[in-house]
Amino acid sequence: MTKTRRNFLKASTAVTVGGLSLSTVFAQSNVTTDKKIRIAVVGGGFGLCYYWHLHPHGVVTAVTDLREDRRNALKNHYGCDAVFPSMENMLATAADTFDAVGIFTPAPDHVRHAVACLKKGKHVICAVPAAMTLAECEELRDAVENSGKHYMMAETSYYRPSCIAARGFEQEGKFGNIILTESEYHHPRSPNAPKRDNRLDPWRWGLPPMLYPTHNTAFLVGVTGERLTQVSCIGYDNGDPDLKGNPYDNPFMGETAFFKTDRGNSMRVAIHWAGAVVFCERAQWIGEKMSFYDISPGLFDYKQRHVTVDKTNPHGFTYGNPVTSDWTKPDFERVLPQTLEPGFGKHHAGAQVFLTHEFISALLEGRSPAVNVYESLAMTAPGIVAHQSALKGGVQMAIPQYDRK
Repeated sequence: MTKTRRNFLKASTAVTVGGLSLSTVFAQSNVTTDKKIRIAVVGGGFGLCYYWHLHPHGVVTAVTDLREDRRNALKNHYGCDAVFPSMENMLATAADTFDAVGIFTPAPDHVRHAVACLKKGKHVICAVPAAMTLAECEELRDAVENSGKHYMMAETSYYRPSCIAARGFEQEGKFGNIILTESEYHHPRSPNAPKRDNRLDPWRWGLPPMLYPTHNTAFLVGVTGERLTQVSCIGYDNGDPDLKGNPYDNPFMGETAFFKTDRGNSMRVAIHWAGAVVFCERAQWIGEKMSFYDISPGLFDYKQRHVTVDKTNPHGFTYGNPVTSDWTKPDFERVLPQTLEPGFGKHHAGAQVFLTHEFISALLEGRSPAVNVYESLAMTAPGIVAHQSALKGGVQMAIPQYDRK
């Protein structure tokens, strides 16, 4: 039997880091097999950010991309000689050589590619967002349910250190009710920014910010499980000539949305491709008893601030004064197999190693992954409707739900 750090945690659930019990933050694993999940990787961009070949229960048995340079990059990264010119060719000629498919293709292709793999009887993990339209949300949910296979969206914010910590605080009841969650994903003049000459990833030209919402919405949906039910969104149109003629007919370089949840709480989401903003993927959770602020300015700074309410103040106020202290990122990686450690911190604050481990563990255990199709669509659909609201000048709109039928 291959031992992992999770096996250790199963026998020793008292492990605590940063004031959180790891057995609370991470589900206990029941993996006691030497079986390996055979994975095919589609897409040599984000597809290079994962560590299926380093996991003790994973092996890459096929890779593909439409571009030869990316096919070669996948071949070298995963040490896999089974290289195919397209996903369609791979499914038609080698489907019996893999159990699951990792889809890291352009966002407009995600649902089409995921559905094709599900219909072929394969589990799927797919890059974000899960879908681009509400019709695609319904199509994806139906395909997953009809296939009986597992789907996971590879949402990195779900496994950012601050989100892992917030999920633990929530599960332990330390926040009380989280009355407001705020999140920013600013990517000024990045590959996500509209660029007419973005030849390598042309689908990004003119991409509406709110059609790439899951790095934000995961900070709420992935912490409390709430559903976003109403939205009003304002778009920022600076007249940038790069936007003219884009395939999305999108006029906005930035969008800011205010959501209502099914528990009557609120969330503010800001996504901007332009302006005097610092690149960031961050959030803050404002609770009745405790708040938690991720004040990280960028990818690799893990600085957080912890705020509690002091009800012992001498003035007798009902709610007391806030008490602020810095909070240091715990060693969450100890739950991972040691072979995954080399990848930590390289991409999206190290989230890919956790996504790798969760997807493989879920398939081995026969359970639904943490970010399953229902959670994925709960993170994706709100952005689609938010962009519709922005196009209508900020009118409040209802968000359809795609939970199990």
